[in-house]
Amino acid sequence: MSRISVRGFAVASATAVTTVGAVVGVAAGGAPAADDNNFEAAAADTTLLADIPAGQQAQVQTASLTQQADAQASAADSAAKKSAEESARLQAAKDAKSKKAAAEAKAEAERQAAEKAKKEKEEAERASRSSVRDASSFSAQGSYTVAQVQAMARQMVPADQFQCFSNIVNHESTWNYRATNPSSGAYGLMQALPGHKMSSAGADWQTNPATQIKWGLSYMDSRYGSPCGAWSFWQANNWY
Repeated sequence: MSRISVRGFAVASATAVTTVGAVVGVAAGGAPAADDNNFEAAAADTTLLADIPAGQQAQVQTASLTQQADAQASAADSAAKKSAEESARLQAAKDAKSKKAAAEAKAEAERQAAEKAKKEKEEAERASRSSVRDASSFSAQGSYTVAQVQAMARQMVPADQFQCFSNIVNHESTWNYRATNPSSGAYGLMQALPGHKMSSAGADWQTNPATQIKWGLSYMDSRYGSPCGAWSFWQANNWY
């Protein structure tokens, strides 16, 4: 067994031994014992585990082991806490990275979906335009009813643009292909100003609604991108 220095129990034991020795010395007629404080100091400085009575050694050893166990438990708790904090930090970083990757993937998927929808819309518009009839495909007549003019427009204007086109014509001329503005000289379905500029679509612009529709559609597409673009402008300004 190791000789471990223990001051608390050792001092008490040394003091007790010293006191007994002093009494015995006096009884025998010997010299009085040295000052108790000196003996206690010496005992405190030199007493080892082996100097402690056998009955008290187990208590001292138990106290020492308890302190060691407490210190080890505290160190283990500290290490476990540090490990848990590090694990939490790593998991948080991992979660953040996963969320970022998911957000980027979602944004990319939405971008691709938007591009696909745009392409499909453009293809549908091209298909719609390619299926419409040209003004020259209609036989000339002496006069046309509103229903006939509207039927011609439905065949010439892309289906997804017809309502916008119709809104403008209805406001400008109420589908009267011979409508004339006496003040400005605007003429026809679209109230072209001056009216004769519709001759770029055909020489019969004054009497053929198909020619006027052809010109109006071309004008709206070139200036506003489409009849619906022209209608949006018209709503904001009451002219186009």
